Amino acid sequence: MRNILLVIDLQQIGKRVAAARKKLKEGQLQVAQGAGVSLRTMTLLESGRATEIGYSKLVRILAMVGLELRLDRAERRRPTLDELLREDASDDPDLDR
Repeated sequence: MRNILLVIDLQQIGKRVAAARKKLKEGQLQVAQGAGVSLRTMTLLESGRATEIGYSKLVRILAMVGLELRLDRAERRRPTLDELLREDASDDPDLDR
């Protein structure tokens, strides 16, 4: 498991929802109706213009496109550049050591 603190915002979530929906070949309206949200909510989320969305709405939208939220223990500090470079090097089997 990586030691990098990963925080994604609503704009990134929207991009992932759009990609997952398109992969399923579903329209925004179909997903919105299945999740019980308005088409406007879907459009705002996927376009990155949503500033707030309720948890239950988000979870229903994610479920409709086969995604879920996960919680992990957050690191208390951000990694240093050296730590990130070492981690990248250890993940790359082609990199000379």
